[in-house]
Amino acid sequence: MPEKILIIDDEETTVQLLTILLEHKSFEVIKAHSAEEGLRKAYRSHPDLVLLDIMMPDMDGWEVCKRLRELSDVPIIFLTARIDIKDVVKGLEMGADDYIVKPYDNDELVARIRAHLRRVPRSNMSEELVFDGGRFRVNFLNRQVMVDGEERHLTPKEFALLSVLTRNAGRVVTRSELVTEAWGPEYSDAIDSLKLYIHYLRKKVERDPNRPEFIMTSRGVGYRFADK
Repeated sequence: MPEKILIIDDEETTVQLLTILLEHKSFEVIKAHSAEEGLRKAYRSHPDLVLLDIMMPDMDGWEVCKRLRELSDVPIIFLTARIDIKDVVKGLEMGADDYIVKPYDNDELVARIRAHLRRVPRSNMSEELVFDGGRFRVNFLNRQVMVDGEERHLTPKEFALLSVLTRNAGRVVTRSELVTEAWGPEYSDAIDSLKLYIHYLRKKVERDPNRPEFIMTSRGVGYRFADK
């Protein structure tokens, strides 16, 4: 089967040219002309790699990258006109695998795509994670959390924390890793606030926040979501 490349870019001409190039190289192309459409197609089509623009009207590429990383290690390549080195560093720190500036050389782009596809196994991108026989559900497409059949309304920061914890269920996530992955590298100095946010999160999703069943503390290290 041909490998699937998802293009998320609001510029029609760019999408058309990339489609022609990649289909000529025997890739299957999935096209999305907005960030929201791109996220929906990512969750449903399970691409092998994502080409992502930064400057889009409905949601910027930074946020799209962050949401994709909440549930998948699919290779992400930023393909953008933004050339500032700070943007390059930000993109890579947010979890992108590469950063290519427009205009690009076609052969170099294809070579980089193939290099990233060789390095990683095919992605398992799940729209929903289910725990404890269905008691605890996290739907990433709708950004919805259900516990004991009831929806629990989380703030964006709380949902980001829960996403990282559930995606790494069964593994202790260090405080530094949790903050950086959930909120971005610019929040690396916010570790002192993490304990308070975990407290808020437990109050919303645990039966008894003082005796948590899901969000467990690993003293001196970080937190672990119970994989049960």
